[in-house]
Amino acid sequence: MANGASRIYVVNRFSDNVSVIDGTTNTVIATVPVGSQPRFESVNEATQRIYVTNFSSNDVSVIDGNTNTVIASVPVGANPRFSGVNQETNRIYIANFGSADVSIIDGDTNTVIATVPVGSGPIYVGINPVTNLIYIANVNSDNVTVIDGNTNTVIATIPVGTTPRYLGINPLTNRIYVSNYGSNNVSVIDGTSNTVIATIQTDVGPRLPGINAVTNHIYIPNDVSNTVSVIDGTTNNVVATIPMNNRPEIARVNQTTNRIYVNNFFSNTVSVIDGNTNTVIETIPVGVNPVSLRIKEDTNRVYTANSGSDDVSVIDGNTNTVIATVTVGARPVDVDVIGLNNESFSLRYKYNQDTKTWSRIR
Repeated sequence: MANGASRIYVVNRFSDNVSVIDGTTNTVIATVPVGSQPRFESVNEATQRIYVTNFSSNDVSVIDGNTNTVIASVPVGANPRFSGVNQETNRIYIANFGSADVSIIDGDTNTVIATVPVGSGPIYVGINPVTNLIYIANVNSDNVTVIDGNTNTVIATIPVGTTPRYLGINPLTNRIYVSNYGSNNVSVIDGTSNTVIATIQTDVGPRLPGINAVTNHIYIPNDVSNTVSVIDGTTNNVVATIPMNNRPEIARVNQTTNRIYVNNFFSNTVSVIDGNTNTVIETIPVGVNPVSLRIKEDTNRVYTANSGSDDVSVIDGNTNTVIATVTVGARPVDVDVIGLNNESFSLRYKYNQDTKTWSRIR
């Protein structure tokens, strides 16, 4: 894949396949059959592999991004939901909602090397590639399970708020932010001690956080209050509350431009936040029911999977306009990009031994 080139992978829940979009031409170049009721995906940009969780067939389809074909179907636990990839170790972590465990896949062999029991209703996976710790949000047991990626064992179970659905990690500060949907707050976990060091009240219905590791600001969409809470990671205080459209769900950050993109599911729009002023600078009409979005930083493109209109909107981040609408399969529910950053974490950040901090170098 040429420098700056990209492929966009769109998970189509009702047609049991993945649409592959060429990021240069904005056209579908392949449709890849996967398992039954695919829900979510994660990518390893270094190996060009895409991992699709199939909720009803209880397996993971492994797509080779070079050939856009399935090279393995890996059996996992019951009802796999979100997954995560540690690009440093080439391990893939699958949250099995129905069996209350996590399947760990070796990316070299495409086999499950461990199955780790966790809390009830594991739904979301977060990975700190610096510490090689994996954080699992357990929505039914109101806690977070911490797995040591070196030993594949649970090293901590951390009580958090009610109904933790999502979490985000700032690897530079080693802080984990857990969105507790039922208690309308965010639990801040210190990744060194794996304890909650702060509980921050948000508006109603906190969803998937977006984190700017450089500015240390955390953006929490609240899908009932129709706002975004901005948390200062240094003080653990809400420093701004930004009005959104109807049902904001996901925040994604372009750290290069310091712009934050939030999908508004019922308004069929994407709000663009200026991270310098914490104000909305543009509201972009997209397809019907945008349910997922991703950013490709080097080309400043934003992709939304629109589950109600079976298409993907391609946004130019320079002009904040839709430059293409690409028809995909039935009920697209997730979108991800290969070509976003084909380097490992250690090549993009450096550690300062004197200050004990990480800083971005590219």
